[in-house]
Amino acid sequence: MLVIGAKGFAKEMLEILHQNNNLKDLVFYDDVNSDIEDKLFGNFEVLKKPEDAINYFKNVSKEFVIGNPLLRYKLTQKFIGFGGELTSVISPFAKIGFYGIEIGNGANVLTDAIITSNIKIGTACLINKQVMIGHDVVIGDFVELTPGAKIGGHCKIGSFTFVGMNAIILPKIKLGKNVVVASGAVVTADVPDNCMVAGVPHILKNKLNL
Repeated sequence: MLVIGAKGFAKEMLEILHQNNNLKDLVFYDDVNSDIEDKLFGNFEVLKKPEDAINYFKNVSKEFVIGNPLLRYKLTQKFIGFGGELTSVISPFAKIGFYGIEIGNGANVLTDAIITSNIKIGTACLINKQVMIGHDVVIGDFVELTPGAKIGGHCKIGSFTFVGMNAIILPKIKLGKNVVVASGAVVTADVPDNCMVAGVPHILKNKLNL
């Protein structure tokens, strides 16, 4: 598997891949940061050129994972063009229900996340540590839920939305596409597309562009 990036999120992925005993042929890719060493933790090769990624997908494995909503989307298209296949990484220490669970291709679920019952998670979402998702929730594509976020039952979350640390989305709330919920916010009513909200209870801060 190829993990795009070699800093914070990549290290989270390394932990989960270790938990899953899935370290065979593991490499990282970072052509942005000049301070990245050639091997992460002295063990895992860091590729730095597109042709290296293309060669890896052709000769070793097509699987890759990636983080951040809009960046996830843009780089997903790029690395699919290189010949890769977007792949899910799910921690064995996440608590995932047995009934009505759909987790889209390329979704990443980290340690201690709780996914209860009858939940649909879209393509390439990031469900971080200690996130709690209540029953009957629908989450769009390329959504990021950061550590400690809590999503009440019967919520709908639009694609490309980001929910900050320890934010709370009350039950039956609908968040539009490309919404940013600030850390610690409590969302008490529906939020339209392309907005940032913050506060307790939430207030609309500004409009965003997708």
